[in-house]
Amino acid sequence: MPKLSSRVAGITPSGKDGWEVHFEAMTRKQAGEPIIMLSVGDHDFHTPEATVEACIRELRAGHHHYTQLPGIPRLREAMAEASSACTGVETSSSEILANPGGQAALFAATLAAADPGDHAIIISPYYATYPPTFRSAQVDVSVVDALAEDGFQPRAEAIEAAVKPNTRVILINTPNNPTGAVYSRETLEGIADICRKHDLWLISDEVYWTIAGDREHISPRSLPGMAERTLVVNSMSKSHGMTGWRVGWLTGPESAIETLVSLNLVSTYGLPDFLSRAAIDALENSHGVAKIAARYSSRRTVFLDAVRSMNGISVRGSEGGMYIMLDVSELETDDEAFAWGLLEKEQVAVMPGSSFGQSAAGHIRISLCQPDDLLREAAGRIARFAGTYADQKLERRA
Repeated sequence: MPKLSSRVAGITPSGKDGWEVHFEAMTRKQAGEPIIMLSVGDHDFHTPEATVEACIRELRAGHHHYTQLPGIPRLREAMAEASSACTGVETSSSEILANPGGQAALFAATLAAADPGDHAIIISPYYATYPPTFRSAQVDVSVVDALAEDGFQPRAEAIEAAVKPNTRVILINTPNNPTGAVYSRETLEGIADICRKHDLWLISDEVYWTIAGDREHISPRSLPGMAERTLVVNSMSKSHGMTGWRVGWLTGPESAIETLVSLNLVSTYGLPDFLSRAAIDALENSHGVAKIAARYSSRRTVFLDAVRSMNGISVRGSEGGMYIMLDVSELETDDEAFAWGLLEKEQVAVMPGSSFGQSAAGHIRISLCQPDDLLREAAGRIARFAGTYADQKLERRA
């Protein structure tokens, strides 16, 4: 057959991608092993019933035809209101592009901000799709490490050192996946300074904005001179418990959004009508938002209380979002080996930190998408497994 394009073939290079532990755990779980899955960020509960009923109602009402490319007007208005709350900047519907999920919004932002051959900067630890999204756009990427000792808050001087003549965009994520770090105002002001100085776009992934824990979520869009150069990625997956519904949006300058409507023309051709109308109901009534945020706040407390006293393990970042990052480097510098051992010995699945960039090497990521009792049980198993390293040290000394 003819050769595939380099754009498509280069999205996911061959070889390991860091998710082998998770996929093995899923296989064993499906085969009946009692694996505790702490490796993936999908809710363990269903979408709020009110949203489900709204979807059924709209489907039965015959709302299953084509919709406007940027989203039906009332949906864009509801998303604009949510964006105003998220970013702290009054937002109009003309600044909103509805997309099938946050990933599609990220892809749209990437194509809007950079041409093939341009350069982008992403912060590590990063969400797993960031590098391949830029690769799909044939954009060169530099990774800047946010250090564990800084609570995974990126340093502005490190980011600026990575700027090149062809740099066009910086991508950040706060509250952060995988670390749970919530970027401070000082951190964001430093990044904003770089964007203004070098005339860069900033893509800000804020899909966890309602789950910021005890920290204040600050959007860089609210900082001086940043609304005109910030593209905010958002989604209903985490905030409204709608991971499988694939409803997200991009917020940006009106002229940019107007141009990006053409991308929807040749890609998504709009969102499904009945899903759009169910999303309107969920947004206008905030179905599940407060409850979901409170649930993850409680789970974070439960798990942190269970692990803080563990010998050889410390917590990094982990102020918000749906994840906790544990530093296991004192016990095992190879985080992938630790994750495999934990799966084999204790039937607990976690993600090796290095799956999200080298700045998270020596860490494991814990997903809080399990009930309190399972989180406590998993913490106990992690403590027991960590104890085997201490036993091995004693044996070597003997």
